[in-house]
Amino acid sequence: MCLKKITLLFFLIIGSGSYAQTLSLKEAVKTGLENYGSIKSKNNYTNASRENLKQSRRDYLPNLNLSAQQDYGTVNGQNGPLYGFGGLGVASSGLPLPQQNWNSAFGALYLVNMNWDFFTFGKAQEKINLAKVDLQAKEKDLKQEKFQQEIKISAAYLNLLASQRLLISQKKNLDRAEVFKRTAVVRVKNGLLAGVDSTLATAEVSKAKIALNLAKNFVKEQNNKLVDLMGVAPQDFATDTLFVNDIPKALLTAERTSDSLHPLLQLYKTKIDYSNQQANLYKRFYYPTMTAFGVLQTRASGFDAAYATDQTAFTRNYVDGVNPDRTNYLVGIGITWNLTTPFRMSKQVSAQKYVSQALQEEYNQADRELKSQLNFAEDKIKITLENYAEAPIQVSAAQKAYLQKSTLYKNGLTDLTDLTQIMYTLNRAEIDRDIVNNNVWQSYLLKVAATGNFDLFINEF
Repeated sequence: MCLKKITLLFFLIIGSGSYAQTLSLKEAVKTGLENYGSIKSKNNYTNASRENLKQSRRDYLPNLNLSAQQDYGTVNGQNGPLYGFGGLGVASSGLPLPQQNWNSAFGALYLVNMNWDFFTFGKAQEKINLAKVDLQAKEKDLKQEKFQQEIKISAAYLNLLASQRLLISQKKNLDRAEVFKRTAVVRVKNGLLAGVDSTLATAEVSKAKIALNLAKNFVKEQNNKLVDLMGVAPQDFATDTLFVNDIPKALLTAERTSDSLHPLLQLYKTKIDYSNQQANLYKRFYYPTMTAFGVLQTRASGFDAAYATDQTAFTRNYVDGVNPDRTNYLVGIGITWNLTTPFRMSKQVSAQKYVSQALQEEYNQADRELKSQLNFAEDKIKITLENYAEAPIQVSAAQKAYLQKSTLYKNGLTDLTDLTQIMYTLNRAEIDRDIVNNNVWQSYLLKVAATGNFDLFINEF
């Protein structure tokens, strides 16, 4: 018995030596929320929408343009129409003289222009409202992504815990096989047992080693999945044994689940609100826009006022040409209304309404699926709780049967085949016991995933 304990301790030390640190579920969730790429990206999308909201509010500010130019050229004029198509025409102003001349001087224009769409029949406010709803949609999308990540990390954590408990069970099984191999070899050498027992015991040890290696590989797979979801460098974790010793308190106290709307449904709801808000904005384009404007313009020219009668009355001096000497101002209000816009935008409004209806159907479908998942989780919890009650009975009975068979075998009253069969039964009972608590937590996590309130799960710790 002492040798058995030493062997078990040795395997536990070897098996746990590769784990760099003990990781709690809260630490795993916190790390994953901080490091996972999709959460970081959606957090940036949310920040971008927040900035877009600020920008949409500033769009209501008037346009204020400052302009200054200094030129050098001729001022030949000509009677006739002119259209500056594409900005390619030159707006030179001067006398329509009977012939071309190349008199040139400096000139300048200094301009302040302001225009403000001060009344848009709600278009500006609807743009702000749309930006607000867009921000809400991004925030709900981020919340949904975080919730999904919390569920995934918790499930991966529980899977890793289950795999590590299976590894311990396989180590115990190997330890028992090793002990009886040594017993069988000694008794065969002393002529108390047939030589085949030694061979069968060796085969059982090999079988137990293979099962242990498979368990180690399973642990590594589950550990890597958790590492990926946490967004950290590859490393090995040891899990908290709380999940082995307890079950969720909420299941014992029949605690009611939260009535708050599931994050997924919140996301669909904001998508519907965004679509409806877009339709409201399109309707505002049916109406005109009222604009206030003002211009302050100062000009300078090297051509003298007498140039109309004396074509020598100009100077090529730069300072004289750009020194302002004429100023004009202009203020006014105007209204613009494209009468064909309502005919065009009405179809866009209709199209947006169909989008809203499609999003509503997606919302309804998601709601039905969540209710179905919740019902399934409730049934699964009942089954796992029944198994939780049966597991200790199974282990106790298997241990007693194993003790009886091992005693009979040591006294030559039964063969190794019967003993290996009961060893297998005990191994399966221990595995069931190790994972039955985990299954209860997994079932409860499934219920939490359906209700949408992760606090119900994480507050258990």
